[in-house]
Amino acid sequence: MMQPFTRLLIIVAACVALTACASSVTPPARYMLPSPAASSAPSQPTGTLAIRAPRLAHYLDVDGIVMQLDDITLNQAREHQWAEGIGRQLERSLRAQLAQQLPQLQVVRSEGALPDALTLSVEVDQFQGRHDGMAVASGQWQLRREDNSLVTLQSFTTETPLEEDGYPALVRALGESWNLLGVQIAEQVQRNGYFTGR
Repeated sequence: MMQPFTRLLIIVAACVALTACASSVTPPARYMLPSPAASSAPSQPTGTLAIRAPRLAHYLDVDGIVMQLDDITLNQAREHQWAEGIGRQLERSLRAQLAQQLPQLQVVRSEGALPDALTLSVEVDQFQGRHDGMAVASGQWQLRREDNSLVTLQSFTTETPLEEDGYPALVRALGESWNLLGVQIAEQVQRNGYFTGR
């Protein structure tokens, strides 16, 4: 029969081993999207563009960065996570990008009614790495007037190749794909003059 002291030594050794294993677990790496350059607000803005928080597909509204492993399989990374909710990062990045691309406009966060403002809404269906080495963003965006009447509705798909393997390169490529959306929206706004003659 095992002596009480021997049993105690075994329990202590097991606890030490478990503690060592627990202390060797590396915390997940956390990432922020790269920030586009800020631009100064114009002294005499010709209009106001209000940005709503993007609506994300449910599988994207998670802590882990999403990787598409094949045509039907998605994986949420456990050890590579967003440092802040990706929806908030996307909103902030898009606002900064549009302020840079459209210096004649006051680009603000959508909070309550804004007289004579157009409101931009974005729905994000994809924002992930893909097995072929591309960072993909897709969905649709729309502009609405203050009375909620639709001005325009557009689909988007942007793809950026990763410069190298690894999650840091994926995050940078995803940021570039998202910036391309901002450029596309700005080009549509400028080409169609949505803020003139209203």
